[in-house]
Amino acid sequence: MNDSPSVDRLCIHTITTKPLALEEAIDTYAAAGVRGVTVWADAMAQLGPQAAGDRIRGAGMQVVSLCRGGFFVSDDKTRRMEAVKATRAMMEDAAQLGAPHVVLVCGADPAVPLDVARGQIRDAIETLLPDAERLGVRLAVEPLHPMYADTRSAIVTLGQANDLVEALAHDSVGVAIDVYHLWWDDALQNEIARCGERIMAFHVSDWKSPTTDLLNDRGLMGEGCIPIRRIRGWVESAGFLGPIEVEIFSIARWAGDQREFVRDIVDAYGAHV
Repeated sequence: MNDSPSVDRLCIHTITTKPLALEEAIDTYAAAGVRGVTVWADAMAQLGPQAAGDRIRGAGMQVVSLCRGGFFVSDDKTRRMEAVKATRAMMEDAAQLGAPHVVLVCGADPAVPLDVARGQIRDAIETLLPDAERLGVRLAVEPLHPMYADTRSAIVTLGQANDLVEALAHDSVGVAIDVYHLWWDDALQNEIARCGERIMAFHVSDWKSPTTDLLNDRGLMGEGCIPIRRIRGWVESAGFLGPIEVEIFSIARWAGDQREFVRDIVDAYGAHV
């Protein structure tokens, strides 16, 4: 696939430009022609969800999603209940924000075996399904790279995410596909096809080689080794033609001029996505 996606599909996560306050980020994205915003929950602290959503729409952009709920796994039942409660509160915020879904980082705990952890995740999401229906807010399960299987997510392949979503069998649950976490998987093309209409989100960045930090050294598209355009083709063949979300955690980029970074994102989106 060599054709570039429409710029109207470009979305930026506010964590990508972490130094910018939400209002600054909105103005900067809009000025660069970006049409979608995914809000990192912490960014709403000053405005609140209702005002943040109004501000985004007033700038001519759509709210694409709210990040991130989850972290359901623990060997302590009270902590598991608190995680469900916190995610429910985030779903309430998403409804006020106008976000169609909340992205879930499902959680892991080195004290909990992975098979048990996946059961805890399923139980937690199942508990939240009535709230999802009530609020009209869906839940997007995001599988993370296996390097995060100790403390961040027991769901580390798209196959595991598909198994979970199929077991839950509910329209309010789907998957978020992030190329940074999944590009290495030789089953990825088949698992994306298996997702079909359950794809709720598509996140892009790049894997730098060598990488200096497993969390905060993501690359701008085109700076690394991920076949982003090829994976986009698989996602679109599965039926997803929604926003393409740029999510870059980068200490180096956060230290630079954020407005210049946004311009670089727009250019890299056209050239490499």
